[in-house]
Amino acid sequence: MRAEFKIFDPGDPATGSGGAELLDPSVVQRGGRWWMYLAGQAAGYGPTEIYSASLPPGAPLSAVGWTPTRNPEGQLTPLAGHQASHGWDGQGGRHCPSYVRGWDPRRQAWVERIYYAGAANHLWGPYTIGFLEWDGEHWIDQPEPVFRANEDWEQGSVYEPNLIYHDGKWKLWYVAGSNHEDYLVHGYAESEDGRTGWSPHGVFAPAGMKMFDFCVHPRGGGFDAVYARVWLQPDARPPETGLWWCQAESPSGRLADWSRPVQILTAEDRGWHSGPWKPSLAFEGESALVFFDGAYRTGKPGPFPFAFTLGCMEIVLS
Repeated sequence: MRAEFKIFDPGDPATGSGGAELLDPSVVQRGGRWWMYLAGQAAGYGPTEIYSASLPPGAPLSAVGWTPTRNPEGQLTPLAGHQASHGWDGQGGRHCPSYVRGWDPRRQAWVERIYYAGAANHLWGPYTIGFLEWDGEHWIDQPEPVFRANEDWEQGSVYEPNLIYHDGKWKLWYVAGSNHEDYLVHGYAESEDGRTGWSPHGVFAPAGMKMFDFCVHPRGGGFDAVYARVWLQPDARPPETGLWWCQAESPSGRLADWSRPVQILTAEDRGWHSGPWKPSLAFEGESALVFFDGAYRTGKPGPFPFAFTLGCMEIVLS
């Protein structure tokens, strides 16, 4: 059984977004509470920030009931300032967060980070990848990105990070290239500390596949992954556009090691979303929850007559 739920929609006051676009979910349970880390624009323009939303303390994971974090004046509260990071993410903003907890051998401690793509000068890139790190009370920005394009096929821009920590390695799947130029290659690299010593950047999926956001999640003795295949041309989307699911015994950096994928959501126009992307996978009991971005035409005049939404598909596994 499958069901879809709308979470945030800037054009729907009932969703509680207050007119803000809140996208790019990364969902995790921390301190007995489910949190969602999001990129968005509080006023619909300007550099994007990373925000959060949460379910009530102790509540089970759900597709509904999420509340954005706001200050006492009712304004959305960014997770961190730009005191250290302004040089590489201050003008173009922070995009596509990915929460991960892993071991830092330099500090000999477990750390929590939210990786994201930052743009120095423009909302549309080029991008590098860095992170915020939890110091026990606050998310702290960093003075430099930790991952940059260094291969010709990356064309100077890396973004859409998805990470896990496994078997002593910080493992990173990411997009390289440019949405504007309709050139998307999916890459993979790994590092012992998540900062330095990254392995050679390898092609995980070729440009023709148009893979976006390969999100990996452990389950039982194996791993599940969901990802999007996108279509950036103005003509009709091909049937493979949408969200896909695959599995593997270990979180391999080779696409061939993953099972044959199954499409779980098409690009069909549902009114409040079409052409889904940026999936985030989590489990609750016998259900899988796949959070994702969507978009719809607003009909308003201007250069960008679209609104971005956030939704969730719940899949009962048994």
